[in-house]
Amino acid sequence: MKRINLKIYGMDCEGCAKVIEKGLLKEKGIIFVNVNFISEKAIIEYDPSKIDEEKIKKIIEKAGYKILKKEGEIKDEIKEDWKRFFLGLFLSLPVWIISNFFYHEKFNFLLFLLSTPVQIILGIPFYKGAYFALKEKMADLNTLVSLSTSSAYLYSFFATFFIKGPLFYEASSVVLTTITLGMLLEKISRAKVGEGVKKLMELKSKTARILRDGNEIEILLDEIKEGDIVLVKPGEKIPVDGKIIEGKAIIDESMITGEALPIYKKENDEVFGGTINRDGFLKIEVTKSLKDMTLSQIIKLVEEAQNSKAKIQRLADKVSSYFVPIVVLISIITFIFWYFIKGYPFLFALTASISVLVIACPCALGIATPMAVMVGLSKGLENGILIKGGEYLERLHRLNTIIFDKTGTLTKGEATVTDVIGNCLQVAASLAKNTNHPLDVAILKEAEKRNLNLYDVKDFEVIPGKGIKGKINGKEILVGNRRLIESDLGKEFEEEGKTVILVKEDDKIIGAIAISDTLKEYVKEVIEELKKMGIDVWMITGDNKKTAYAIGKKIGIEKILAEVLPQDKEKMVRKLKEENKIVGAVGDGINDAPMLASSDVGIAMGAGTDIAKETGGIILVKNDLRDVVKAIKLSKKTFSKIKQNLFLAFIYNILAIPVAAGVFYNWLGFLLRPEVAALAMILSDISVVGNSLLLKRFK
Repeated sequence: MKRINLKIYGMDCEGCAKVIEKGLLKEKGIIFVNVNFISEKAIIEYDPSKIDEEKIKKIIEKAGYKILKKEGEIKDEIKEDWKRFFLGLFLSLPVWIISNFFYHEKFNFLLFLLSTPVQIILGIPFYKGAYFALKEKMADLNTLVSLSTSSAYLYSFFATFFIKGPLFYEASSVVLTTITLGMLLEKISRAKVGEGVKKLMELKSKTARILRDGNEIEILLDEIKEGDIVLVKPGEKIPVDGKIIEGKAIIDESMITGEALPIYKKENDEVFGGTINRDGFLKIEVTKSLKDMTLSQIIKLVEEAQNSKAKIQRLADKVSSYFVPIVVLISIITFIFWYFIKGYPFLFALTASISVLVIACPCALGIATPMAVMVGLSKGLENGILIKGGEYLERLHRLNTIIFDKTGTLTKGEATVTDVIGNCLQVAASLAKNTNHPLDVAILKEAEKRNLNLYDVKDFEVIPGKGIKGKINGKEILVGNRRLIESDLGKEFEEEGKTVILVKEDDKIIGAIAISDTLKEYVKEVIEELKKMGIDVWMITGDNKKTAYAIGKKIGIEKILAEVLPQDKEKMVRKLKEENKIVGAVGDGINDAPMLASSDVGIAMGAGTDIAKETGGIILVKNDLRDVVKAIKLSKKTFSKIKQNLFLAFIYNILAIPVAAGVFYNWLGFLLRPEVAALAMILSDISVVGNSLLLKRFK
């Protein structure tokens, strides 16, 4: 069995992904297919003895989609799509103006000339999509667009050259142009999916220094093997997962654990590739292959999560799947009734039958969803909420579970002094100014805030994993944890999840300083509001259980998972999704990327890492947690507008279908007047645009 990953361009909706999947699964030798519309990727497993990669690609390309072979090719495709759109706009605008404001029979041929290129150039992708959808016994947005626009165009063509009847060139041209724009904007937002993976790849070291036959040599990371001894100097990135066999150091593991405070590591302790050695010289034995190291697993999880996101059927597709067969059925019944039952001439029955298809072409369908989404996205941005695409708005309102990362999301992500016992801050800060350890930086900041003058320090020394020491005015000062200074002072702060630093002058303990990562503003209110909305709230963190539960108690979160790695966060998301939960995840760090990618909606903090922001579907630009609630409320309102717009896009046309079918022919004496169709089109357009713009007033 072989497995390939393909990047596919040209999918317009979730239906396209399903068409490709169904088409491939019919072929002998295809074992598994997963096509993701959002990431535009396909994972295909096949038996090479029965089918080869080239044949698989040909099947996809034959269905009207393009296989992208190199980086940057998608930008070229988008440029070509922009050219097609502007050509459509240039030709459709005069068609719409003439048809609605200056119509006369003498313009019929001009309208035909202007509309025909639009029908061919912009219509072909939809016709291909519709053909393959029907082949798989499916009806989607492509089917409705193709059926309605081709019916409008063909009827208008016959009315121009062969029969007397209303023209609908503007309907076919405007629908194709507006829907092409909507699809193009979505393609641009989807093109950004995968940027997060690229940035994760950049975190990997390119080379490593190893000991081989007693010599220190530099090799490419790909050449490293389990059992090799890697040398890491202070300030360098640790290239691989392994075990310290010599040395000790303070290591910044924030990219793995998300925790701001570095960790003291010594012989036999485990270290992770991509983390940073702050201050010690280390010899590390490689214990995992490159593909099994933690950073590689994070990259793999993000890639797989992006490609297996829960698929949603867009509302327009759902409506189309019912609407198309019903309209076609009414059209056929109309022809049968007038020609076979009533005995009217063939041309009369055909006109009535086609009129049903034409009037069912909702011009406003092209802008029903994009218009509401566009206003919703604009309203979000106005409030500091960057939503990357309509699919996130369509998921967000359905969330019933939200997972929060702790550090940098619920808390500020930096150590802050919260309590001071005794007169010890001045001497502690005097020593702390000599290091860049986050705890020392916090002590120094607090002293500066209180405008304390610092002493000169002599014989300064760092005691790895324990603290610092030095002499002030001839007295020996120790500043450190309980491993360095034995005392019960400040133990009550540790029960609250705080870190306590003790200060000793010669043989006397003169005080203690409690340090913690402080909560962001409005955290408690946000949690309460989410619970009122019926949303289940979780906190998942790499921090220790005592700290996690202390913070959870303070802000009202009972469901807590602590001391976890990035892959554990992702597993929790998957577990909740398997329980049929619609899961949102909020995070800020590299370690949150798998969780953000695998959730139904990933929400990244604006002050977070680029990787988190690339992976998340929503970015809280102002770094304000209240915007999580705002985003959900905006989604609910926008989705409500989408439903209203689709109703408005169809209602006028549905009301006109009986007229088109001839229900009132004997009474009114006509099948369908051009004014009726034009009025239906204009009213549906105006109502959809106006209804969408009302969203701007939403607070």
